[in-house]
Amino acid sequence: MKFSPCSLESVHRSDANILGDNLQFVQLVISGIAQGCIYGLIALGFVLIYKATETVSFAQGDLMMLGAFCGLACMTLLGFPFWLAVLAAVGAMALFGMFVERLVIRPILGQPAFSIVMLTIGIGYVARGLITMLPGIGTETHTLPVPYQEQVWSLGSLVINAVQVVVISVTALLCLGLYVLFRYSKLGIAMQAASQNQLAAYYMGIPVKRLNGLVWGLAAAVAAVAGLLLAPITFVHANMGFIGLKAFPAAVVGGFGSLPGAIVGGLVIGIVESLAGFYLPEGFKDIAPYIVVLIMLMVKPNGLFGEKLRKKV
Repeated sequence: MKFSPCSLESVHRSDANILGDNLQFVQLVISGIAQGCIYGLIALGFVLIYKATETVSFAQGDLMMLGAFCGLACMTLLGFPFWLAVLAAVGAMALFGMFVERLVIRPILGQPAFSIVMLTIGIGYVARGLITMLPGIGTETHTLPVPYQEQVWSLGSLVINAVQVVVISVTALLCLGLYVLFRYSKLGIAMQAASQNQLAAYYMGIPVKRLNGLVWGLAAAVAAVAGLLLAPITFVHANMGFIGLKAFPAAVVGGFGSLPGAIVGGLVIGIVESLAGFYLPEGFKDIAPYIVVLIMLMVKPNGLFGEKLRKKV
């Protein structure tokens, strides 16, 4: 049986197309994982606060925005080197989170959950408004000068942006640090005890109020890390906190009371969003996270890692 040159050429062209499609798919998955890590970090803040106080803080996205602006100010106004600016921004946001909890949240704990939710939404609007009022800063889009911005690594035909590698690596290290904190430290064990039953923890001598403040500070610090990781991708601007609206579905998909679930949910949302933006018609990328949430609520209402809660009547 003889093959013509044309048929051989078409076979090679078909193999090249398949290889190109596979590489494109891998690139989209890597991009989705990097974006999903951002969603997962913001979702971690949702879960941390919910486990500690049984309230949902919709200010997490705006805390992330404040963290990015804080890092930008440290680098451009104060002249800090990048790594020092990151540490300063994360530390400042941790203190800010504890301040917000002590001054605003703690006085109304015990009130209906709707009141606290509306309060956190108000905190987000106030933060966004204060940033917008800064002349020449809040109304502009800024670039965070990170040292790895233009670096690109090639693995054969696969091209990987250094920004994506940094996002994935920092998220993995942060998750490992949180695991060690909650698994082996007295502070982490006390936080877990308070999240399971605050009254019992209080009777056992655990300073529940102080722990709640630390949890809010930790959630704000994690949000700041997410903002500093996101800034090189989407720039720094006052409305970047709206990404929190996509991080909330990540927390729901993973299971709202699960810290590992927040990261896994973020990865699911990020990959689905990345693939939908390329393979589906325009507009599906924006609604893909909420479609995933609807499917999850129908199939497994407690999320991937959520615990089944039962109340005896």
